[in-house]
Amino acid sequence: MLFTSPRFFCFLIGTLILLAVIRQKQTKKHALAFASCFFYAAWDWRYLGLLLVISVIDYYAAYRISSTIFQASKKRWLLFSIVTNLGVLGYFKYCNFFIDNFNTLTSGFGFTIPGIELILPAGISFYTFKTMSYTIDVYRGTLSPCKSWLDYATFITFFPELIAGPIVRGSVFLPQMDRLIGPTTERLVSGSSIFLIGLVKKLLIADRMAVIADPVFANPEIFTTTAVWCAVLAYTIQIYCDFSGYSDMAIGTARMIGYDLPENFAMPYISTDITEFWRRWHMTLSTWLKDYLYIPLGGNRGGELLTYRNLFLTMLLGGLWHGASWNFVLWGGLHGLALAAHKLWRKHLGMRIAIPKAVCWGLTLIFVMLTWVPFRSTSLGDTVILLKSMAGFALGNYNWVPVWLFYSLFVCLVAHFVGWHIEKSINRSLKPDWLGRVLRWFGVSIVAHPVTGPYVVPNSVTILGSYFFLMMLLLIYFFAPLSMNPFIYFQF
Repeated sequence: MLFTSPRFFCFLIGTLILLAVIRQKQTKKHALAFASCFFYAAWDWRYLGLLLVISVIDYYAAYRISSTIFQASKKRWLLFSIVTNLGVLGYFKYCNFFIDNFNTLTSGFGFTIPGIELILPAGISFYTFKTMSYTIDVYRGTLSPCKSWLDYATFITFFPELIAGPIVRGSVFLPQMDRLIGPTTERLVSGSSIFLIGLVKKLLIADRMAVIADPVFANPEIFTTTAVWCAVLAYTIQIYCDFSGYSDMAIGTARMIGYDLPENFAMPYISTDITEFWRRWHMTLSTWLKDYLYIPLGGNRGGELLTYRNLFLTMLLGGLWHGASWNFVLWGGLHGLALAAHKLWRKHLGMRIAIPKAVCWGLTLIFVMLTWVPFRSTSLGDTVILLKSMAGFALGNYNWVPVWLFYSLFVCLVAHFVGWHIEKSINRSLKPDWLGRVLRWFGVSIVAHPVTGPYVVPNSVTILGSYFFLMMLLLIYFFAPLSMNPFIYFQF
């Protein structure tokens, strides 16, 4: 059930009406948990049982961790939870990957293992990380175990972020369970405005960029250097608008229901170094990797070499988390090397050699664009062809410079500039100056939320505020492509 489909809008409206009609707090939670299970079952009802089994295992493991005083017993229950989650994730996501690589090594000896026909459960990469973080936090003593199975089930199955994030931790979501959920005027206005911005990102920009990028990545050998660069730039825009658009829609939907989800993107393409990029890109994943992988590996506690090793291994495994492909391993490894190199530079040369911010921004953006090539390519062979074409050694002569690419690029640059200005104003504890005044003229105000991050809210009771909604809907109606593409991260 795609967020962009009419079926989802009917489901969402029905859920909001149900939550508005029901008065009793616990009954509202029951209704929300049922609606979330229905949402997941609409994709494939058979895997709903898998989601619930994993939830029960981690709920019970966390309970046993908190109820025993023996450290060895706590570790055994934590290990049981981690092994179960990683085992399920590994079986569905990586089993055939390892079988294929094993067969490649042994095919010369006439020995192969048949592959297994598997359907990757939707959202498995996200909900296994979510449930693991819950048991780990209970083990560390930073989170009290959830006493209500209903609250825990609502947390795990919460449909806005179930399929593709943000990766919501129990420490963020569970304290909100005492709220009386359901739509209110304020929640509907702010939530729908966030949702609409995400919808515009997805339908007007990301899906348009897919039309440019997909043909080139499908047949890289027939295109010129210019066409390949256009496709890589288009994909750079596409993956940001697609994934951040989904996150906006998830945050907006949760807001309409009555919960706050964490910010997941913060203008990543304004970053002036790769470390800043990972503080702004897929923020819930990068902080998850830092807290549950990088720090347990030793973080920066073992000296320089071990710090660089830990950064590299964290990003290597983070790349593999994205998918069972050597392309993702390459992508993660390159980012790990870049993070280590930046840390080395900053420690030994950064204070002595000053590089203009504009140059740092350009180099960071080019690196990110180049690494999107293996991330998007279907094989390592295609990655090599695309990178050679970008270097001027194109194999084909089919040229393509789509005009829509530059419209989308302009919109993204303006949006990043506006977002950067809002962020700067908020960080300095100042009210937005000229930008705030301009937005107020259009009946729009800026809200700095401690969990969700900054967002704009139209005053729906004014003519201009109502026009904001109407304008967004008309833009989508007239300019969105006729065919809908699935969200990129539905594949992970």
